[in-house]
Amino acid sequence: MRHRSLLILTTVITTGALTLTACGSRDGGSKDNSGGKKTVVVIGVDAPLTGSLSALGQGIKNSVDLAAKTANKNNEVPGIEFKVEALDDQAVPASGQANATKLVGNKDVLGVVGPLNSGVAQQMQGVFASAKLAQVSPANTNPALSQGDNWGKGEFKRGFDTYFRTAATDVVQGKFAAQYLFKDAGKKKVFIVDDKQTYGAGLAAIFADEFKKLGGEVVGTDHVTVKETDFSSTADKVKSSGADSVYFGGQYPEGGLLADQIKKTGANVPLMGGDGIQDPAFISASGEPNEGDLATSIGYPVEKLDTAKKFIEDYKAEGYKDPYAAYGGYSYDAGWAVIQAVKAVAAANNGKLPTDARAKVVEALGKVSFEGVTGKVAFDQYGDTTNKQLTVYKVEGGKWVDVKSDTFNQ
Repeated sequence: MRHRSLLILTTVITTGALTLTACGSRDGGSKDNSGGKKTVVVIGVDAPLTGSLSALGQGIKNSVDLAAKTANKNNEVPGIEFKVEALDDQAVPASGQANATKLVGNKDVLGVVGPLNSGVAQQMQGVFASAKLAQVSPANTNPALSQGDNWGKGEFKRGFDTYFRTAATDVVQGKFAAQYLFKDAGKKKVFIVDDKQTYGAGLAAIFADEFKKLGGEVVGTDHVTVKETDFSSTADKVKSSGADSVYFGGQYPEGGLLADQIKKTGANVPLMGGDGIQDPAFISASGEPNEGDLATSIGYPVEKLDTAKKFIEDYKAEGYKDPYAAYGGYSYDAGWAVIQAVKAVAAANNGKLPTDARAKVVEALGKVSFEGVTGKVAFDQYGDTTNKQLTVYKVEGGKWVDVKSDTFNQ
């Protein structure tokens, strides 16, 4: 994509309405009510749009697209038309970094939603920070992304003030899962497996620490490799360990196969994981019944939230090919947070976007507060969501069914 010139804005006041006209990069949008062209603001999206995690990535992209369309339809920010540029990272960190560079190079981009994977985010943060371009992830859960590498030692330091997220962190999710498995499900001996990736290994470590603090026993550990399909050796270890449960830190492609192969050994124990496995594809990947398997996910079930009814209706009405999936509501809220930040920046500058709009959007995001699809949307001093709601799901009748929702207080 060509490097675009800086925006030059001229304000025109006609019939009592303030209209934005633009020369250069952001000119060329649709016309506003007084006939002038609207300023185009692009919301970037980075997610795995192809590959094994595309079911989640497409839901992210579509939900941000819906937020932009809703803002345009309602004239949420007078004189501004929102567009979406979605790039595919295929869940590969290097691809995410290249996409971040591309989005930075487009001067129309004032905010980015994504990525899905914490490992990808680690390679993008510095690129966005150097350009003072805000990113809001609807799915990253690694605490280090916002609280620094020493968060586990109680040393919290925000590394990038351009980074925000609408998803709760693994600190919350891992502890919540351990408490449910130990207290509610009554499991005392767990075998822990992870996929050696940033998300999976981090989540498994937090779960293990909390499970042991509660009095539970970790009877064994093992690792699997992403994109492999034969986990029979791990399954045999689970069988011989005497575990009454398995915790898996990873994503649904490997999680579904692992659960299948464990059950084929005759080990009648539930597998539990995080939001990375809470997808219908986890169930369909298995040839064995997944009855009783468990997963935690951020937030409450969108379908049961009064605040999400319009989102669900509008998403269906748009006729998107793919479902909004696990992160749809959080993606819409992330996109809407960017839109509200742009709105605040324009309002504070007499209806115009300033030349340092990117930096101003970052500042405004830290002050954003609104009732979103998933509930109250706001960010703390680290850029983390203030919404700490989580849900446990269980496979019943071949479907994920929510069994417990609660607000987690650390």
